[in-house]
Amino acid sequence: MRLLSLDVGDKTIGVAISEMASWTSPITTILRRNLEADMATLQGIIEERDPERIVIGLPLNMDDSEGPRAAKTRRFAAAARERFGVPIVLWDERLSTFEADQRLEEAGVPAHKRKAMIDMVAAQVILEAYLAAGAPERGLE
Repeated sequence: MRLLSLDVGDKTIGVAISEMASWTSPITTILRRNLEADMATLQGIIEERDPERIVIGLPLNMDDSEGPRAAKTRRFAAAARERFGVPIVLWDERLSTFEADQRLEEAGVPAHKRKAMIDMVAAQVILEAYLAAGAPERGLE
């Protein structure tokens, strides 16, 4: 199953892919402009990669509550469902950026270069967690 993962932030969208059940790869970071432009960029990636499902990280608070960022992500996911016609799963992304930063640091990536890579690696972390859970058809609805 080919899966695409998104780490949606205010300024960027990290993108990762899984083309085999246990292998994931960060592929790009999209600089956000506006919803229509973001969707157009994602449309190109979706047409090229042809995912069967899109996993979008949902930023929950540590107490499992949802704040303003989660609400924005839910709105983004609703727009993506409507536009792409690909099943969308929302997945807990807590600490994904922290883990991505740790991975990049351990790999020896200098701090000034990590900023450009962190969101796509966070998308990879989200996708790995989703796959580790057995890639369920439903997430945090």
